[in-house]
Amino acid sequence: MNTELKQVVILFAGDSGDGMQLTGSQFTTTSALVGNDVSTFPDFPAEIRAPAGTTAGVSGFQLQFGSVNITSAGDECDVMIAMNAAAFKKNKAKLKKNGILIANTSGFDRKNLKLAKYEDENPLDAAKEIFDVHEIDILAHTKEALKDSSLSTKDKDRAKNMFALGFVYWLFTRPLDFTIAYLEEKFRSKPDILDANIKVLKAGYHYGEITDTFTERYVVKPAPLPPGNYRNITGNHALALGAIAASQKANLNLFYGGYPITPASDILHFLASYKYMGVKTFQAEDEIAAMAAVIGASYAGDLAITASSGPGIALKAEGMGLALMLEVPAVIVNVQRGGPSTGLPTKTEQADLMQAMYGRNGEAPIPVVAPKSPNDCFQITFNACKIAVEHMTPVIVLSDGYLANGSEPWRYPNTADLPEIQKIQPKLTKEEFQPYERNEDFVRSWAIPGTANLEHRVGGLEKKDITGDVSYDPENHELMVKQRQAKVQAIENYIPDAELESGTSDADLLIIGWGSTYGAIQAAMLQLLEEGHSVAHLQIQYLNPFPKNLGELLNNHKRFLVPEINQGQLIKILRDRYLIDAKPLNKTQGIPFTAPEIYKAAIRTLIS
Repeated sequence: MNTELKQVVILFAGDSGDGMQLTGSQFTTTSALVGNDVSTFPDFPAEIRAPAGTTAGVSGFQLQFGSVNITSAGDECDVMIAMNAAAFKKNKAKLKKNGILIANTSGFDRKNLKLAKYEDENPLDAAKEIFDVHEIDILAHTKEALKDSSLSTKDKDRAKNMFALGFVYWLFTRPLDFTIAYLEEKFRSKPDILDANIKVLKAGYHYGEITDTFTERYVVKPAPLPPGNYRNITGNHALALGAIAASQKANLNLFYGGYPITPASDILHFLASYKYMGVKTFQAEDEIAAMAAVIGASYAGDLAITASSGPGIALKAEGMGLALMLEVPAVIVNVQRGGPSTGLPTKTEQADLMQAMYGRNGEAPIPVVAPKSPNDCFQITFNACKIAVEHMTPVIVLSDGYLANGSEPWRYPNTADLPEIQKIQPKLTKEEFQPYERNEDFVRSWAIPGTANLEHRVGGLEKKDITGDVSYDPENHELMVKQRQAKVQAIENYIPDAELESGTSDADLLIIGWGSTYGAIQAAMLQLLEEGHSVAHLQIQYLNPFPKNLGELLNNHKRFLVPEINQGQLIKILRDRYLIDAKPLNKTQGIPFTAPEIYKAAIRTLIS
């Protein structure tokens, strides 16, 4: 019997060597390709190899897919696949009451129970009173499927994630074709491993058919997405493509200079595969050198970009100030993670907004933008590149670990729909050219070295207005400081006005978010609006400068709630700038908000 569901939350959890990230990403890709809307939340340990079988070594991949609009990876799980006792122990609170637990019994043997610190009894016995528990010896079935294979025992055991994936494909009536095609591409030079993975994948699928483990299967129909060509994409990949698209629209080569750091490293990996489109990538010896290389590439006429996380952004700060002083375009991506210092390298946070706004010496204003979802990373990065080139300024993009590693369907944009990016051309005669002469938006021209008659002085010392010569004149310094600020402020005339995501313009309560809080707020808004509460949702994507209508929009509401994955940073800026009595909702646990957390805070604010 098939039961139709509108949306489902699944969590694949196991040891970091169990292939849960691959399993989850393949289920996500298949669901996207059959037309479901999807959102994911990969979660993995910071250690390269934490002790196997312990809770410290648990890797998880949560996704929500459905036939309706999906805005987050979900809150409570409908289904959990636990490959061992530690995975169950770490994640059992996420599984809803009467939810389906598929437990790999070989991962609940005496050794695994001891490693997970279950000393007295098997937790599955107690779990049967709370959850719909299905025990399957996934490892034993994997070995049975590969009993004639010449692979080593270790390689055979590593295929067990394919059995789990095949079984869940059967449970939710998903096709195997897309994953088989992936395996054929990935292991085309390793036929033995390819054959083993396909065999085990099919064995998991057929296990569902030939046993009475489940008396019903589940169907999730395609979502009513706008027509177009789609692919599943992570935030980091979307960000990389946004930069490439901008370089094409600006008719510039793209230069990426970076240094590996979690969770930004994938951006370098993605861009390195686009050499055929004129993309140049450079892995520097450290973060300071990466930023210096970006400044050099920008000065030489490339669209230059770098990416890092909080610790690396701190090292880049002096270089960012130099790019601001030179007034050359550059895009600096901060994929935020838990801090301070090394902090939580693989966990998400939004605690670098103040760093982006004020984390440089002197009066050093830099535009700041923030994507709200994985696929929005494409458009926001494109827009950041456009601002950088057309306003001759470095721009900071504040992504985070949740957006970077999360994925969702992305509709390929039409090139013709993307706006052109226009460079500010200098006057080409020696008599007319002045390096710091500005247009009506306080933007100087882009003078490429080697161009006849465009010789000019560069450096970090203060510049004389118009000529760019070194100047220590007090009045000139104040003038230049104010002009650089005015240039950033003028960008408000070129960015979209602030618009509500949902709710009405006169709602009593306005929930204000930025960055990756978008999905959880939208999910909470659905329930709040269904219950008839007077609420609205605003997601601010342009943080410096703010949209010029923001103050007017805020004046239409009486109460304000600002959820942030930090201890309250945007709220300080809003209170200072607009004098609103906003209430904070803060979380710094390395994990995103859930919809119920925001819903409860909204109700408290409404009745306060």
